[in-house]
Amino acid sequence: MARKAGLGRGLDALLPDGGENDAGFGGETYDAGGKSPDKRKQKLPPHGMPPLGEVVQLPVDWLTANPGQPRKNFDETELRELADSIAEHGIIQPIIAMPAPNAADASYIIIAGERRTRAARLAGLRKVPVIIREYTDQKRLEVSLIENIQRSDLNPIEEAAAYKNLMDYSRLSQEELALKVGKSRSAVTNALRLLKLPADMQKSLESGPENGGISAGHARALLSVTDKALRDKLFRDIAGKGLSVREAEKRASALNAPPAAGGLAGGETAPKRPPEITEMEEKFIERLGTKVTIDGGLEKGKIHIEYYSMDDLDRLYGIIGGT
Repeated sequence: MARKAGLGRGLDALLPDGGENDAGFGGETYDAGGKSPDKRKQKLPPHGMPPLGEVVQLPVDWLTANPGQPRKNFDETELRELADSIAEHGIIQPIIAMPAPNAADASYIIIAGERRTRAARLAGLRKVPVIIREYTDQKRLEVSLIENIQRSDLNPIEEAAAYKNLMDYSRLSQEELALKVGKSRSAVTNALRLLKLPADMQKSLESGPENGGISAGHARALLSVTDKALRDKLFRDIAGKGLSVREAEKRASALNAPPAAGGLAGGETAPKRPPEITEMEEKFIERLGTKVTIDGGLEKGKIHIEYYSMDDLDRLYGIIGGT
């Protein structure tokens, strides 16, 4: 069976074939309220919409944000830098939009290019190059999601929320979604697990380490801690003490370990395990993102891997089974 189009083939794999105009300004353009470059008048459709699939120049005020846009945060400094570039060089890649349903006036929903549109407004542009297409609601979600993933524009929580929205709306399984976005099934599962974090931890992850928040590695360490109070403690330690991901994983492993049974007779402590076993246990925890306990020594023993839901078990199977 042929593999479905996904991220590996690029955003064009999700877009209808529109010829050279999809990639730039290789063909004739329509200027709203004006004439085409060769002076021939371009007849508008009965409802007044510019031709589909061609590069057109539309007033930037006609474009509205996509309600299904996965990206919620736009860095103001980066927008200003892009606006300066647009002011000097113009917009190289056209914005993709669709007619707004039931709109009383000329209005188009941005499918791909909201960041460019925002920057164009900052740069003072009155018109921008746009390709008009028609999409189903499902396709609109897919294109918006994949465009952002291709450009690494989403933070981990935005990406996870976009996955969940698309799965819920389109009734996709994790495997079907992974095929559509060109990700491994385990990558999709790991992303969705982030939505199980409490709101304060999700907000910190959205901010990212560069703004004093946590990273995805920190988040996985937090998710491996089963006790809520201990998880909160680890989160405070990460934020307050600036723990690295490796340090957070070690603390998570220690927090998950069962309490000592009171020590040996006479107040003696149990002998330490070989350091090789401890190191290997930490590698398992880092690789699997869950509590792993090695019970044994250098010659033989048992490995205990914990899971906390059917999805978690399925995720572990995907990692161990190599799927």
